[in-house]
Amino acid sequence: MKDAVNGELSCRLEDNDDHLYKLLGQSSDLVRKRLQLGERTELAIFYIDGLIDTQLLHNSILYSLQEGRVSGLLEELAPDGKIEMLRKRVLMAGDLTVIHDYKHFVHDLLSGNVMLMVEGSASALRIGLPGWEDRSVSEPSSQSVVRGPMEGFTENLRTNTALIRRKIKDSQLWLETIQIGRVTQTSVSIMYLSHIANEELVQEVKRRLNSIDTDSILESGYIEEFIQDTAATPFPTIYNSDRPDTIAAGILEGKVAILVDGTPFVLLAPTIFVSFFQSAEDYYQRADISTLLRCVRFLAFFITLFAPAFYVAITTYHQEMIPTNLVISLAAQRETVPFPAFIEALLMEFTYEILREAGVRIPKNVGQAVSIVGTLVIGQAAVAAGFISSAMVIIVSITAISSFVIPEAGMAIAARIIRFALIGLAGFMGLYGILCGVFLLVLHLVSLRSFGVPYMSPIGPFRAADLKDSIFRLPWPLLKTRPMENKTQNLQRMNTSKREEP
Repeated sequence: MKDAVNGELSCRLEDNDDHLYKLLGQSSDLVRKRLQLGERTELAIFYIDGLIDTQLLHNSILYSLQEGRVSGLLEELAPDGKIEMLRKRVLMAGDLTVIHDYKHFVHDLLSGNVMLMVEGSASALRIGLPGWEDRSVSEPSSQSVVRGPMEGFTENLRTNTALIRRKIKDSQLWLETIQIGRVTQTSVSIMYLSHIANEELVQEVKRRLNSIDTDSILESGYIEEFIQDTAATPFPTIYNSDRPDTIAAGILEGKVAILVDGTPFVLLAPTIFVSFFQSAEDYYQRADISTLLRCVRFLAFFITLFAPAFYVAITTYHQEMIPTNLVISLAAQRETVPFPAFIEALLMEFTYEILREAGVRIPKNVGQAVSIVGTLVIGQAAVAAGFISSAMVIIVSITAISSFVIPEAGMAIAARIIRFALIGLAGFMGLYGILCGVFLLVLHLVSLRSFGVPYMSPIGPFRAADLKDSIFRLPWPLLKTRPMENKTQNLQRMNTSKREEP
C-alpha cells in the first residue's frame, strides 16, 4: 500500500479512479464527477464532501468549464496542454498547482482541495477551495484581560496566521509550514521576524520539528513534549497562549512562534521563568499598575507553594514561633481532629484537587453548583464533624485562590505539584525540610534551559539591562532594547537618538 501511495499518476482516468477508490477504502465522502467537454476532452473532478466550498465549486469552477468557448480552446491541444490551458486561462481560482504523484494527490485531496484530471494526462490540477466549518474568532478563554484585544486564536491554521499578520505588517515576518505525523499529516508552521530572530534559534527550531517521527499530532502539546529541552521538570519550558497579541509581542522580541493546525494554542520559544507571570494587560496599562500586579502574582505563587507546608511545619514542630493566643486558638480547633496536621493537609489538598478536576470535566451548567457544594457544604460539614480544623480550611482556600492568580496554567499546575512535595518535607522535617526543598528547587530552576536560554534569566545569570521588564516594568519610553537572552540580530526596539529641534 505504501508503494501504491508513492506511485505516479496514470494517464487513464479509469485507472486513477479505481486506484484512488482503493487507497481511501471506498470512503463514502469521496465525490467523483466526470465531465465531457466537446468530443475529445474528458475531465474528472475529485473532492472530499465537507472539506471544500461546494457553492464556490459550482459557481466558479464548474460554471467556467461549461462555457462554450472552453471546449474550443481545449479541442486541439494535447492532454498536458489542456491542463496548462485550464490553469492559465480558464479556471478562476487563486491556488492552482500541477500534481504528478499519488502521495501529493491524496494529501492535497484530504486537505480540502479539488483535484481535476484530464484523460490522457498523467498530471492533476489542484484547485484550492477549502470550505469546512470553522469556529469564529472569539474572546480568549484561558488568558482573559480587562483591557486589551478580545480576539483569540481558533482551530484553523490560516486564520491564526492571519491574526498575527494583522498585528505585524512587516514583509520580514516569515512563515514556513511542514507536515508532521505519518498518519495525520498535520500542518505545523513557524513564524518569526527574519531581521530580528537569531538565525541559530530558527535553525534549531526547524531541526527539532523535522526530527519528530510519530503517527499523529493532534494538538500543540504533542509538539511541546517533542521539542522541549528536558522532560524531567514540572515547569513549562515552552510558552503557550491563545492570544494573538501575546504571540505577536513574543515574535517582536525575537522569539519563534509555532502554530499547529487544529488547536488555538500557539507555542513560543524560547521562554523564561518570569514570562509566565506576565500578562498581555501589563503592557496596556501604566507601568506602576503593571508592576504592582506582577508583584501580586509572584506573591500568590509563593503562597501557592508554601502556605500549606508552612502551616504544617509550625503547627507540628515549631509551635514556639506562634503567638500564645494563636496557639491556644489552634489547639482548641484541633482538639477533636483525629489526624496530624500533615495528614489533614494532604486530605484537604487532595479533596480540593478532586473538586477542581470535577468542575472542569462536568458540564458547565452544573459545574458552578458542584463548586459551591464542594467548597461550602463539604467544607462546613467536615469542620462540624471534627475531621478538619477551621484553620486548615482557611489555608487551603487561600492557597486555591492564589493559584488562580498565576496567568499561565502550566506554571500554576507546576506549583500545585511542588506543593505536595513541600508538604511532605514539612511533615517529616519541619522548616528544615522546607528549606531543603527550596534549595533543591532553586538548583533545579537555574539548571533549566529553553532552547539554550537560561530559564532564570535575567536573574541567573544576572543581567541588569533586562530587569526593566521582568519582576517590574518600566514605562514604554525606557524599554528601548529587546531582552539580551534571546540574542536577537537587532537589540534596538526604538530609535535612541534624539530628535532634531525644528
